[in-house]
Amino acid sequence: MDTKIGKLILTLTVIGIISAIALSFVYQWTTPYIEKHQLETRKEALRDVIPQAQEYKEVERADQTFYEGYDSGGNRTGVAMIASGPGYQNVIELMIGVNLNSQKIYGIKILTHEETPGLGARITGDEYKENYVDKPFGDYTVVKREPQSDLEVEAIAGATISSKSVAKIVENAVEQIQDVYGGGA
Repeated sequence: MDTKIGKLILTLTVIGIISAIALSFVYQWTTPYIEKHQLETRKEALRDVIPQAQEYKEVERADQTFYEGYDSGGNRTGVAMIASGPGYQNVIELMIGVNLNSQKIYGIKILTHEETPGLGARITGDEYKENYVDKPFGDYTVVKREPQSDLEVEAIAGATISSKSVAKIVENAVEQIQDVYGGGA
């Protein structure tokens, strides 16, 4: 009886070690591909949220990473950052680009989310993201109708929680950018 248990423990231990080694090799093999994809996604998002910029610089300020966009003359045209917060299902991560001179949002790009397909997942759609283009800095109200003021954002039908979550993430990101950059050029 004892030898059967010993063989079982030995077999399970060997299987566990082989599995751990295989998983380690797979992780090491896929990590560069994942990092390359994340870099390309970030570059594409930067082009979307600071479209006037010709070049981008990653800077660290106040323990936060920001992306500064510059025109061909070397003038800063905008600042972007990656921000996240709770959504309906899980964390929503987005990139936001702002124009500090005009105190307006250039745009947002949803990077990752796990919102409900067909409902909350529509936060990635152009129609919803247009809510934030040229939106002034401020506290946003999510409405279920056509916005009637600059500080109103139209909710996605059937996905008010996701819409409110994105609005809150955007507000917090703008606050962080203003705190670090002082709100101006």
